[in-house]
Amino acid sequence: MTTSHLDPRLTERRNPRTAAIDLASPLEIVDLLNTEDRTVPDIVAGERVAIARAIELAESTFRRGGRLFYVGAGTSGRLGVLDASECPPTFGTDPEMVQGIIAGGVPALTRSQEGAEDVAADGAAALDARGVGPSDFVIGIAASGTTPYVRGALERAIALGAYTGIIACSPPPAELVARLDVAILPITGPEAITGSTRMKAGTATKLVLNTISTGAMIRLGKTYGNLMVDLRAMSQKLVDRGERILMEVCRVPRAEARRLIDAAGGSVKTAIVMAKLGASRAEAERALAAAGGVIRRVINEPPPPVE
Repeated sequence: MTTSHLDPRLTERRNPRTAAIDLASPLEIVDLLNTEDRTVPDIVAGERVAIARAIELAESTFRRGGRLFYVGAGTSGRLGVLDASECPPTFGTDPEMVQGIIAGGVPALTRSQEGAEDVAADGAAALDARGVGPSDFVIGIAASGTTPYVRGALERAIALGAYTGIIACSPPPAELVARLDVAILPITGPEAITGSTRMKAGTATKLVLNTISTGAMIRLGKTYGNLMVDLRAMSQKLVDRGERILMEVCRVPRAEARRLIDAAGGSVKTAIVMAKLGASRAEAERALAAAGGVIRRVINEPPPPVE
C-alpha cells in the first residue's frame, strides 16, 4: 500500500480516533472533541523550559526598550494579534510594546486571506515596515511549522539581529530551529477534523502566548502578588477593579482609593506606593523606577492574604 499521500506535517494527518465523527450524535461529538482537547495542557507543559526561556527573552527585550512581535497567518496570526491587543488594558503597556502581525493585514482578522501566507517576502517586508532591529524579539507562530510568511519574517529577523523564536505544533525545519533563540513545539498531533488547526493547535498556541506575555509582564512588575496593579482603566469595570485593589491592599475606603489613584495620575501601582510610604507621586515613581517597576522591592511587604 502506498503512503505517498500522507502529509509530513502532523497537523495535516488524519486522526483515527475521530474517523467516524460524521455519524456521531451531538453529545458524542462533544465527548470526542473534549477527549482531544484534554491532551493539550499536558503537551504544553512539556514545553515549560522553552516557554520560560521565551519569558526571559521577552523581559530582556522590554527592559532594553525593545518590542515583542508575533507573526502568523490564519488562526495563528489572529491569536498573536489577540494576545498583543490584550496587553494594554491588562498591563497598562504602550500598544507598540507587543504587536501582532498577520498575513493579509487587518482584513485577515475577520475574513480568511489564505493565499497571503504563501509569500515569504511579505513576512520580511512586514518587519521592515515596523523598523524591527536588534533590540526587538520576533516570535513566529506556525501551527504546521512551515508557513512561508512566517519563515520569511523569521529569516529577516535573524538577519536584523533580533531575538527570534517559533511556536509550532508540527516540527519545523531543523535547520531553521537551529538558528533561533527559542523553539516552543507543543506537538498536538492530528486534529479531530483533519487540518483544522484552529482546534488543538490553536488551543495550545493560546496557552503558550498567554504564558509568555503574562510571565514577562509579571517579571516587569506589572502585578503585586497576583493583583493586576498596572491595568489601564479603560472601562467602568477596570476603574472599579483598580479602586478595589487599592481598598484591599491599603485598607482604605473607596473614596480614599479614588483620591489616591487620581493623585497618582491614574496609576494603581503608584497609588499603592504613595499610600504605603506616605510619598508624593514623583517620589513613588522614582522609587518604582529604581526597583525595576516591582512594588515588593519598594515597600518590602507582600500583598494581604487572600480572604
